[in-house]
Amino acid sequence: MNRVQPFYQTTVELLELLQQDNKKAERDQLIEQINGLIEKRAEQMQQIQPPYSDEEDQLGQQVVALNQQVQTKLDLLLNEVKQDVRTVKKQKNTNTKYTNPYKNLSNFDGMFLDSKK
Repeated sequence: MNRVQPFYQTTVELLELLQQDNKKAERDQLIEQINGLIEKRAEQMQQIQPPYSDEEDQLGQQVVALNQQVQTKLDLLLNEVKQDVRTVKKQKNTNTKYTNPYKNLSNFDGMFLDSKK
């Protein structure tokens, strides 16, 4: 029995999931599905032990190629999430400045000390 086949199938599922055009509203659900598939792959990877047959070797090489594509897609998703976090922080900061524009001014603004006598 080919021990690499389930790992290969899970990798293909993960890649297909990452290649779908997803909206920001559905991103949380997408990330949960991705985490589930990654955990499933981790369990399957532990079951793969040498020696490998020729078929398992070939399938393993295909998995390595697919894994590079998966990593690229995961990096893109991570960058999108980071950009959204930056945008939210910037909006929060802007809203705070708009609601209370004098909050960050110092108490010594406009004070003059005369040193002559």
